[in-house]
Amino acid sequence: MSNYELIEKFYTSFSNADVNGMLSCYHDNIVFTDPAFGTLKGDRAKAMWQMLLSRSNGGTQITFSSITTNENKGSVNWKAVYTYGPKKRNVVNNVTASFTFLDGKIIKHTDSFNLWNWSKQALGTSGYLLGWSPFFKSKIQAKTNNLLDKFISSSRNTELK
Repeated sequence: MSNYELIEKFYTSFSNADVNGMLSCYHDNIVFTDPAFGTLKGDRAKAMWQMLLSRSNGGTQITFSSITTNENKGSVNWKAVYTYGPKKRNVVNNVTASFTFLDGKIIKHTDSFNLWNWSKQALGTSGYLLGWSPFFKSKIQAKTNNLLDKFISSSRNTELK
């Protein structure tokens, strides 16, 4: 599979809520980074996608375009449309992803998006007032990583039963 096809498979799987298809594109030593989670490695990065898709209940629309690749690097523009939080606020998140490939898999995946724009949509007034600040970014990352910890712990407990 070419690097172009690998990115296409990842986002087609994402748009179909097929986490196994997504994760099959990742190298075991994947390093994922984005403004909401910070940097996640290996199984923790994979668990993030499992958590996000399980929480979406099929309510997330994913579209992608402008895939570019070469032997070692790639990029894509993608958009997620979904509702967020207890108030079900509408969010449209435009993301640019960059990739590094190793052994026919994605070894590094970096998503870039404007966290302030996201926080204004997802969190309302507090996101508008504080979403631009480094303090707020660290609070978001702490919250998302705490949710991920709980998801991983819950998944392990479920597997043991």
